[in-house]
Amino acid sequence: MLIIGSHVSFSKEQLLGCVKEALGYGANTFMFYTGAPQNTMRSIINDNFTLEAMFLMKENNIDYNNVVVHAPYIINLANIKNTDFSISFLTQEINRCEQLGINKLILHPGSHVGIGIEQGIQNIIDCLNIVLKNTNVKILLETMAGKGTEIGSSFEEIKLIIDGVLNKQNIGICLDTCHLNDAGYDISNFDKILDEIDDKIGLSYVNCIHINDSKNEQAAHKDRHDNIGFGTLGFNNIINIIYNQRISHIPKILETPYVEEKPPYKYEILMIKNKKFDQDLKNKIVN
Repeated sequence: MLIIGSHVSFSKEQLLGCVKEALGYGANTFMFYTGAPQNTMRSIINDNFTLEAMFLMKENNIDYNNVVVHAPYIINLANIKNTDFSISFLTQEINRCEQLGINKLILHPGSHVGIGIEQGIQNIIDCLNIVLKNTNVKILLETMAGKGTEIGSSFEEIKLIIDGVLNKQNIGICLDTCHLNDAGYDISNFDKILDEIDDKIGLSYVNCIHINDSKNEQAAHKDRHDNIGFGTLGFNNIINIIYNQRISHIPKILETPYVEEKPPYKYEILMIKNKKFDQDLKNKIVN
């Protein structure tokens, strides 16, 4: 079964609003932030909205286990000057996931900001071993494009982090097609990428994939998402990834850019379901 969704907004109706938005896109899963990704402002979670959302998801055959939360961008476990704040804020996000009943939290590993990759990776490991002590929430390390001093743009770096995490049941990976391309991986041969992951880390650690086209050529290390089929990855390559049987059981989440401030997800999901590229997609979104 195709498990496809997108980023949605955790707005006034919180989780209930997320479900309604996802259903409007024709999705059967979704990803959200529990507050703005760039700051610490967070609303109190309304359990009534959560309960209503659970009923609505059940009515529409959305598996709660396929829903994911994304951690805020301002968390940086790799930077020693930032670890106290990052541990505290990440712990808060984990607690919010627990209250919402979500068991997967996607996290950018962090940037070492000049202290070196080795020390940055050790800082990430130390922080993860603190926050994962007493929780059932699984943190999914997102593969990164490698811009600046980002950690996690290679499977070797992801492997080092996972190797150092004591609670292996609560650590995983979220692949990102744009990031993989920009990091230097050839996504036109996706089975080769999966083989490499399986060999170096274990394919069972892959629990989610962000589906994005890229504005950049391979190995650009820039991280600029594009709409499906309009970037350098190509529609057919992306379709082949989405429908790859080796990852058929994991959620695929669109993070593609808005078109003139309008979400493209309804139209992109339709293209994906039809397996047919629509050159006129952007016009349909704005009109």
